Amino acid sequence: MKHEQAGCCRSRRALLAATGAVGVAGLTGCATYGQPAAAPAPPASADSSGSAGPSGSAIPDDGDAGAPALATLADIPVGGGQIFADAGVVVTQPTAGAIKAYSATCTHQGCTVTSVADGVITCACHNSVFDIADGSVRSGPAGAPLPAANVTVDGDAIRLA
Repeated sequence: MKHEQAGCCRSRRALLAATGAVGVAGLTGCATYGQPAAAPAPPASADSSGSAGPSGSAIPDDGDAGAPALATLADIPVGGGQIFADAGVVVTQPTAGAIKAYSATCTHQGCTVTSVADGVITCACHNSVFDIADGSVRSGPAGAPLPAANVTVDGDAIRLA
């Protein structure tokens, strides 16, 4: 004779529904994988003669000099750089006085690069590493270098060309 205890076993339909719900929740969590968090806005400058650079220094605003300045030379550390996500560029200074710029979009899967230090640009999404002097890949999974971007140095101001 068959004995069943009430409430001890779930039906196959309930088990499949619960498994499906867990799968959907898991896929929803993956929908944002690899997307970097939004960068905080730069601090506002109390100086009305220009805007604030990444280090809080005033960026000269020459008015008629063309594109607004991204930064000053002092804002870009030698051997490092700064990421300007809103402008889509990363500006580096491999050696004193040598300013380089590249696309801030990683060539692996399109994330914005996340840091510049110790001679390399890093994308934390999948750990691709690029050289600050020429944008070449130092380690992958990226297979292509960061494309060069055009910037000009006008006095102390660095501007998109």
